[in-house]
Amino acid sequence: MTLLPAPPVAALPPEAGVEALASLLQGRRVVVLTGAGCSTESGIPDYRGPETRHKVRNPIQHREFLHRSEVRARYWSRSLLGWPRFTSARPNEAHFALAALEKAGVVPGLITQNVDGLHHAAGSERVLELHGALSRVRCLSCQAQEPRASVQARMLGLNPDFVHTAVELRPDGDAELPPEAMADFRVPACTRCGGTLKPDVVFFGDNVAAPLVQDAFALVEEGDALLVVGSSLTVYSGYRFVTRAAERHVPIGILNLGESRGDSLADVRVEARAGDVLPRLAQRLTGG
Repeated sequence: MTLLPAPPVAALPPEAGVEALASLLQGRRVVVLTGAGCSTESGIPDYRGPETRHKVRNPIQHREFLHRSEVRARYWSRSLLGWPRFTSARPNEAHFALAALEKAGVVPGLITQNVDGLHHAAGSERVLELHGALSRVRCLSCQAQEPRASVQARMLGLNPDFVHTAVELRPDGDAELPPEAMADFRVPACTRCGGTLKPDVVFFGDNVAAPLVQDAFALVEEGDALLVVGSSLTVYSGYRFVTRAAERHVPIGILNLGESRGDSLADVRVEARAGDVLPRLAQRLTGG
């Protein structure tokens, strides 16, 4: 089915948005799709939010990481510095509200584009992590997994004199770092086979595993409505679930700061921070 473009509905402010979303979603099983805007209030930056879309970012590309040792050194050296701040992030009110909605039976599960693990930390149980999780590292040769914290300890041991300075955290959990600072960085290898290690996430230019995509589509089919939280939907990996919901003619709500690719498909758009709207929405939908 081809979805014809339509003008987006007007974006609502927080107060009116809570009421409109509550009316749209009341009595329905609401599948949730979250993006980086759900975690910015926890201190994790995004790529396309109002404060960051103007910044020039150079994210790691999947093919370059696989084939160029200097790109792997670039990623791991910056990750060494960014990891402590990334792991210090804690769930915010938006995460807790979504966990409460799942516990109340309103949300059967959620799909997230985030790799920070904050939905699990807040108590959500059925979470499909489209882009993986930074807490895991995988060997590209033997597929062995290792906790990211263990890799951090090994990197510190291999690079005892590596410069530790105040750095700006990046969306991928790494940090801004000048090229000369990573020139002699030693990258750890797999402890089992000596192979190349990669964070267990989907880099730009890579694809989400087909079984995970199928699980996510199946979850969308379970819902009577779809709520998008904190995503511009620029990346197709998330946008396809919005188009599927539109094809099924189920209500779609979008809660985001700024425009999104799915605005023309939404029944209700709310321009607000997730932490300002979701707790009140959860109270309305659960009768709390």
